[in-house]
Amino acid sequence: MTPSLVIENARTEAGAIVSLILANDRIAAIGPNAAAGIDPAVPRFDAAGGLLCHPFVDGHIHLDKTLIGLPFIPHIPGDTVAKRIEAEKSLRRTVSLSVEARGGALLERLAAYGTLSVRSHVDIDTEVGLKGLEAVLSLKQSHGHLVDIQTVAFPQSGVLRDPGTAGLLDAAIAAGADLVGGLDPAGIDNDVTGHLDAIFAVAGKYGVGLDIHLHDGGALGAFELRQIADRTVALGLEGKVVVSHAFCLGELGDADFGRTAAVLARSGVAIMTSAPGPVPMPPVKRLAAAGVRCFCANDNIRDAWSPFGNGDMLERVGILCDRQDLRSDEDLAAAFRLATLAPAEILGRPVGSLQAGSPADFNILPAASLAEAVAARPLDRTVFRGGAIIARGGRLIV
Repeated sequence: MTPSLVIENARTEAGAIVSLILANDRIAAIGPNAAAGIDPAVPRFDAAGGLLCHPFVDGHIHLDKTLIGLPFIPHIPGDTVAKRIEAEKSLRRTVSLSVEARGGALLERLAAYGTLSVRSHVDIDTEVGLKGLEAVLSLKQSHGHLVDIQTVAFPQSGVLRDPGTAGLLDAAIAAGADLVGGLDPAGIDNDVTGHLDAIFAVAGKYGVGLDIHLHDGGALGAFELRQIADRTVALGLEGKVVVSHAFCLGELGDADFGRTAAVLARSGVAIMTSAPGPVPMPPVKRLAAAGVRCFCANDNIRDAWSPFGNGDMLERVGILCDRQDLRSDEDLAAAFRLATLAPAEILGRPVGSLQAGSPADFNILPAASLAEAVAARPLDRTVFRGGAIIARGGRLIV
């Protein structure tokens, strides 16, 4: 082991003050006396009692949609999902800055805030074809040193209502997309069985997971969730399927909620929430108690769907806590993990304690606990990627 950096005075989540020895892109040692005997010529970094924590993982963004990098574009209203899809497609035709430029700018912002892994949904339809996917795949090459990127082939315009999209989803997976997406089998395609048949067929053919947008509400949405869970088990995809949004889970009575949550838990289907505006949302604490895996993500970041969002996962966690009345230290710490360990596990990233042998990817926050970090949301954070500092104070330095 040849040490490349010594980090002193870091605080663990348990409150212990430790040193870390980094050997290039790995943690070689960690502990109260880890720095004893290390050559004083090895570079040092003083964490000043800052909190050592896992990097953020944003498990649901849209790199192809963001308008980051452009002058501010006024929001285009739409009172249904279908109308907003059409408004977005109209705007998409007029945007001059490339996906690579806009998506790259967003990735740099995410990395500056301490997010080192993302899952990006990419629109696949008969108008754009695979162009958006090709652009996002190129971002894996240009920005992979900052952020790990997974891709979802997302049929934003529907599957059945946009004939030819099912074949494009197949082509997208063959071209390198990691997962198959879906969208409102009833609300958009008006055919629950047909929509799920199409997307699960592609997933089954390639043995990949799915990540499905579900805005359909109430009992209909719960029925669709149970259908998704049943198909997940039938194809042996337990642990590889996510349903994003799932607003219906915030609308159900006790009996229907319990029935649906039990099916989700048995199938390993995970739920993503972005803690959106004035709409129902999945109750994360209640779902966790039922054994359902949940995580938090940003979703839309300054695009045609929302003028809001800055990419900071710590801010997103704070919004989630405020919306769901999570106030205790225990609840705030659990919410923090919805943006770190929980999505890391669901995305198949390394999980577990930061220990000897772990990748040297982590954040140091000026806080004494996870609860304080969520409450204060400090921007003065230090981001380590591959054993090197890549950002401080919300700005990249590489």
